[in-house]
Amino acid sequence: MDQSILTKRRSAAVTGMSQVGTRPTPSQQKPNDATQSFQNVLQQKIAANTDLTFSKHAVNRVMERNVDISESCMLRLNEGVRLAQEKGMNDTLILVDSTAYIVNAKSATVITTVNNDDLKGNVFTNIDGTVIM
Repeated sequence: MDQSILTKRRSAAVTGMSQVGTRPTPSQQKPNDATQSFQNVLQQKIAANTDLTFSKHAVNRVMERNVDISESCMLRLNEGVRLAQEKGMNDTLILVDSTAYIVNAKSATVITTVNNDDLKGNVFTNIDGTVIM
């Protein structure tokens, strides 16, 4: 084998880069500025409307599924988390209108969200309870 190719492969393995002649996987590619700035704006809007935090996964689901994060929706979600905390629940399914939120009530963190289009046929497991708002 050509010594220069061997050196490049060894160097790529050490630095974690893709091998010679291959493209980086999507997880290795950096998001473009438009996606990154939209995510920042979305996180700022969520933070302004609630005391909750949204996991990275939940933020991605909000963007992908066009989930309503209006002020009134966030107020109702906050109230649902408060009720779940009062009952001593940990991982809770909170239904607000036609959107389901899986929330860790202890840390007040939204883990994921599912809107009306994706709710049918879903089974939610590993939850302590459900709050319907």
